[in-house]
Amino acid sequence: LFNQQGQAEDGFLRLQDIFNLNLPAELVVLSACQTGLGKETKGEGLVGITRGFMYAGARRVVVSLWSVNDASTSELMSRFYQPILKEGKNPIIALREAQLEMWKSGTWQSPYYWGAFTVQGDWR
Repeated sequence: LFNQQGQAEDGFLRLQDIFNLNLPAELVVLSACQTGLGKETKGEGLVGITRGFMYAGARRVVVSLWSVNDASTSELMSRFYQPILKEGKNPIIALREAQLEMWKSGTWQSPYYWGAFTVQGDWR
């Protein structure tokens, strides 16, 4: 990673950076592989990206629990975001409905393709 002057630049977002954010967001979506996993830390419990975003102020965080398929994740996210953006639907309901649609489709019916995603945080 380099800046405009060609000098090396650190462009990675690390957990410590996330903890230092002021992010009062309704929803953060981390649609990459295994974003809901973390490390068990003695005296702290499970520490991971989800906890970092919630500490920074996010109300809800959508994460995946295993490695996900790119094509099916793209399809799931499309089905997830549309009712939120067009109808103002609750993200929890939108994710569940998107997962059920995927399950009922012929192409993506296996839970492998859509079951990794879960909402952490406020369930209302």
